[in-house]
Amino acid sequence: MSLPGKAQAQAYPAKPIRLVVPFPAGGATDLLARAMSQRLAQSLGQQVVVDNRAGAGGSLGSGEVARAAPDGYTILLATSSTHAIGPNLNPNLPYKVDADFTPIAHVANAGNLLLVPNSLPVKSVAELISHAKANPGKLNYASSGNGTIVHLSTEAFKSQAGIFVTHIPYRGTALAIPDLVVGNVHLLIDSIVSGLPHVKDGKLKALAYTGLKRSALLPDLPTVAESGLPGYQSVTWFGVYAPKGLPPALVTRLNSELMSAMQAPEVRERLAKLGAEPVTSGTPAQFEAMVKADSARWATLIRERKISAE
Repeated sequence: MSLPGKAQAQAYPAKPIRLVVPFPAGGATDLLARAMSQRLAQSLGQQVVVDNRAGAGGSLGSGEVARAAPDGYTILLATSSTHAIGPNLNPNLPYKVDADFTPIAHVANAGNLLLVPNSLPVKSVAELISHAKANPGKLNYASSGNGTIVHLSTEAFKSQAGIFVTHIPYRGTALAIPDLVVGNVHLLIDSIVSGLPHVKDGKLKALAYTGLKRSALLPDLPTVAESGLPGYQSVTWFGVYAPKGLPPALVTRLNSELMSAMQAPEVRERLAKLGAEPVTSGTPAQFEAMVKADSARWATLIRERKISAE
């Protein structure tokens, strides 16, 4: 009875594979997809076409993959936003993570920088917390919009630190940076990719990194957890899904190919420039368990802080 599955796995892929990125070209997810797809194309012997299907916070492209045929020719590069945060903020998404997708592989993680303007008289997370407590209601923070990981990450920081800082949402962190530089806003947790250049040119101060361990790009910068908030982390994960019902043989094949791709020196080098860390081993079951745990963590924060996407 296993022969059809084996034959299918041996024949696969017989045509190009579409890798859907549910965000615009040029962002971290897109750049990761393009680095990964080149290596996959080499090992699979077929073109892997990156297809940007942006819109509705990533739900447009994700929903499209959920409705695709489970034949291995349409796969999705998902993130924390599409598969852990979004479903907890919007019950009306055009997909259900468990019901509509087959998890294949967790491929990368990326942390953020906790940024403040040079004019703010603090040099560490501890000093920031003390300053906020001494000036309740006088500080504010920027985000890339309601319900985004930047918004939630800062609310998690506020909750653990026991401080009150007013939220000011922007349509993306790029629009918030100028206000942060001049001190109109006082705090931003931003991607290391977009935040680091402003730190290097002296326009902003980075107080800490939000990953579980220090970033190789800033090895002297402590993590938030090291800086007085044990256990704090804000990490965007990236992972590959297929539509529900992908044959197990193809799940195994794609997982193996993806893990090999993430070990390739050229992929690791490109990820390092993005401030991302490759995940080079792990099963689909481990990926699924990680997503469930991450989703539960954000669900608790959303409920406790009464956060909405509106």
